Order: sequence, then structure tokens, then C-alpha cells
Amino acid sequence: MPFTLQQLSDLEDIKQLKHRYFRSIDTGNELELASVFTEDVTIDYRGGGYRAKLQGRQNMVDFIGSAFNSDIVAQHHGHCPEIGFTGPDSAEGTWYLEDRFIDPIRQEDTIGTAIYRDRYVRTADGWKIAHSEYDRVYEIARPIPADERLSFHLLAKTGRKPEARIDTTKWLEWY
Repeated sequence: MPFTLQQLSDLEDIKQLKHRYFRSIDTGNELELASVFTEDVTIDYRGGGYRAKLQGRQNMVDFIGSAFNSDIVAQHHGHCPEIGFTGPDSAEGTWYLEDRFIDPIRQEDTIGTAIYRDRYVRTADGWKIAHSEYDRVYEIARPIPADERLSFHLLAKTGRKPEARIDTTKWLEWY
């Protein structure tokens, strides 16, 4: 069944919402990051050796802000969105993620991919992420070669400083 004009407009809004999510993580923009979630958002991220499970917008902002902090370099690319409408004000989406997490202190570079599955709802403030989960497809952690030098990273300026970070282990399981 073809999309209506309203659904095509909503589809673009949802795509921009998810892109804003990725960009906000990589730039440390916590205000914008908060704007993409419902107040009661639920999260379930299943990674290479971890599971992050939490609920609530502020918890999610604290989790991301503390994990992707001023010591970290981050890169998130979301591709190939598959979005379907489940009602006039609700939708579900699947995204393919490519990401990179560089920890200059531990001298470790992690690259990987994951499949996101999201639920979106339309609110008075536009489309929001109500639920997000992913499963890793692959993850590779490797040491940063001694001859490589990080010449700049934005999160050093914009990410949470050590004194503002919170302990995220309450939301994590390790395996």
C-alpha cells in the first residue's frame, strides 16, 4: 500500500529524529539528545560483551553523556532505515548502525555494527523515540597503534567532564 502525503512527511521527520540522535551522541549535545526521547523511553542495547537496559529520558541522557564523555571519541552512522506506521501517531523502524568508539586513555579503538529496532510516537512536540534496542552484528576492539596520534576530538570540548559523570554500571550487565 502506498504512503499518504502525511506519512511521507512523517517518514522524513522520523529519519531526521534518528539522525539527530546519532549526531547528538557524537557532539555531546545533551539538550538535543534529550529532545529525541519520550519522558518514559525504554532502552535495551545488547552489545559484544554488555547489555544496557534502562528507562526514562534523564537516565538515558545521563547514560549516554557519561559513556560518551570528554575522554572518548565517537562516531555513529545510521543507514538503511526501514520504517512502517503502526497507527496515525506511531511507527516502528529498523536501522543499520556503523559505529566507532575510541578510548585514547585505554588506547583502544572499537568498531562495529548493530541492528536498531525503534518505536516512535508523535507527541505535541513532534515525533519521539519511545523505545530503542539493538543487537550487535559484530564488534572488533583493537589497540591503537603507537605511531597514531589523535590530533583533535570534539567531545574533549563538549562531552561531560569527569566531575559531571555518573556511575552507569547500574544499567549494565557484563558477559
